[in-house]
Amino acid sequence: MSLTTIVKDPDAVLPYSINWASEDGTNDGTSADTGWLQSDTIAISTWAITGPDALLIQDSDSKSTSVTTVVLSAGTANRCYVVTNHIVTAAGYEDDRSISVTVTER
Repeated sequence: MSLTTIVKDPDAVLPYSINWASEDGTNDGTSADTGWLQSDTIAISTWAITGPDALLIQDSDSKSTSVTTVVLSAGTANRCYVVTNHIVTAAGYEDDRSISVTVTER
């Protein structure tokens, strides 16, 4: 699986989200539901940042029943970070998804 890559300016303070349901938001478990959750819901969401230094900052995070969001700031120009979201569902299933964040002066 390839990582979604985001280009971020070091001065930007922006939210980045992961939709764990279908792209259209469907999360009802029917045949139209192509998402990972399949009518389950997100109970716990945590984020971790790895990279060449500790300068990409997680300002805050939030979640709904099917979407997780992290707000990132700072970061060192010309560096790449991996931001990983770990979830636990109401049914007790667990999974990770990661975003590659490349910091570039714009």
